Order: sequence, then structure tokens, then C-alpha cells
Amino acid sequence: MRSESSGCRVAGEPTWERGRPARRRAECCQVRQARRLRSQERRILDKRTWQGTHADREKNRLGNLRILVTILVTFLALSASAHDFWIEPSTFRPNVGDRVTAAFRVGQKLAGDPMPRIPAFIDRFVIKGENGVEGPMIGRTGSDPAGIALISDAGLHWIGYQSTPYPVALEAAKFEDYLRDEGLERIIDLRKKKGQSATPGRERFYRCAKSLLETGAPASHGFDTPLGFTLELVPRKNPYAIRPGGELPLSLSFRGKPMANVLVVAMSKDDPQKAVRARTDAKGRVTLPLAHAGFWLIKAVHMEAAPADAGVDWESWWASITFDLK
Repeated sequence: MRSESSGCRVAGEPTWERGRPARRRAECCQVRQARRLRSQERRILDKRTWQGTHADREKNRLGNLRILVTILVTFLALSASAHDFWIEPSTFRPNVGDRVTAAFRVGQKLAGDPMPRIPAFIDRFVIKGENGVEGPMIGRTGSDPAGIALISDAGLHWIGYQSTPYPVALEAAKFEDYLRDEGLERIIDLRKKKGQSATPGRERFYRCAKSLLETGAPASHGFDTPLGFTLELVPRKNPYAIRPGGELPLSLSFRGKPMANVLVVAMSKDDPQKAVRARTDAKGRVTLPLAHAGFWLIKAVHMEAAPADAGVDWESWWASITFDLK
């Protein structure tokens, strides 16, 4: 007969007659059953774990995709409605050994919305000291601030960001309004000659933004070292050696050559309505008065016809520098 307690009793061998051998056989049978149960549990748990891990990974992947899509949609909406782009560091005067963050801002009159770090839009995002050493501004996708770096030595440091192209299309009236605001009347004339005045403005644009940091005593060099951006503003005098009410001379270059007759605008965060405007001369030079202390943005825009296969009509480059005047 079969026992309900042991599950492995042999007929004719009751425990009270067989003694220890029967107990040993029962114990062995129980061990085998326990092992089978544990094996079954492991298979079930492994299956559940794999399913859970797979589901979690898929959930994270979809979540990251939604975040990226939201970032892209938000940024393109900001880009279409607000043109200025600049870098705001956590401090303009870090000490050696400090970590400095750099935030991207998009807006008008220095009222900016944050733009997160989007790797697909980064051509270069670097920090360069007056010793000539260049390093990356590191960060995670979607982070704001967009980058962080360690200040390892004294002197001046440029934080620089050059983007890949962003496509945008604006209604004809809005496009020509923005061309006037940025001093690009020659593009309005070109559109008129081409019979495009009533057509939407299809453009792709590039950001060429820089921010100047000062660590330690005022430096005599480093401020005029270009980063090699396509469109680049370069001070011809150290902005940190200028006092409020002084003048800042600058040069503007496009693909390494001086750019003449380009509008350059300087505005302060304390009084952005009173912007200072002047055009570059034949050598690409301009001098702007800086009335008071505080956060300053200097910007310039260059536009030209896009290549025939670009899918847009125009290309523009937006240069900017930021610094803090004492």
C-alpha cells in the first residue's frame, strides 16, 4: 500500500517493521521531492524575472523615447518663436578646482527658456583654457544644465557650443519681421528679387555660442583665441579688464574670414530694452559701449542661400558670447 505521509512506502514494508531503512528511504524521497519543487520554483521565478526585466526595459525604452520626443517638440517650438540663444554658466568667476555647469537658454530680450542637452544637436560642446587645452562639457541626455566641467587651472576659459543644423519654417510675414529685427534686410531684398516675398521662410540654422569665464587675476591673453566656430565673435580686448561705461572692441568672422556689414547687438540682463547696435566694418570689426555692470550678451547673425539639395531656402548662423562685467 501507499502512505500519504511519506509518498514512497513500499507494500509489505511498514516502518514499524523495517525501522531505519524505511525512514532513510522516506527521507531520500522527501529530498528528491524538495529538489524537484525548488527546481520548478526556480524555473517559474526565472521566467517571471525575465518577463519582468524585459517589460521594465521596454517600459524604460518607451519612456526615454517619449522624453526625447517631448524635448525635440518643445525645442523646435521655442526655436520657431524665439531666436536668441546663449549660454549661462553657474558662475562667471569659478575658482580652481570648482565644477562649472553651462545652461542653454532660448528666448528674447534675455528672458530665456531652458534648452536641455540633446546629443543629436551637438557638433561641439567644449571648454578651453588660455593654455590651449580643450576638453568636453559632459552631461546626460535631457539634462539642464546641459554640461559640466572641472576648472583645473587659473586664467580665462571659453565654454563653446556649436550645433548641428535645425530646420524651421515661418510664415512669410513672421519670417520677414525677424529678418528686419536681425538686420538681414538684404535677405528681404533677395526674396523679393526671387518672387518669394509671400512664401514661407524655410531655413536651417546653426548655433555658435560662447561664454567667457575668469579664474584668478585678470589675464592678458586667451580672450582673443577663437574656437574655430563657423560664425564667431572674438573680443579684441579682455571683457574682464573693462569697467562699466567702457567700450568692447570685437571681430566677427565667417569660416575664418572677416565679415563686413553684419549687425552686432549687445544687451544686458538688467536692461535688455536698451540694446546697443552697430555694424561691422570692412575688416569685420565693431566696437560697442557697455553702459553698466552685470550679465551681457553680444550676438550676430549671418544668413545666405542654402545649397540646392538642402531642402530649405536659407541657412543662418547665430553667434553669441556672454560674460559678466564688474
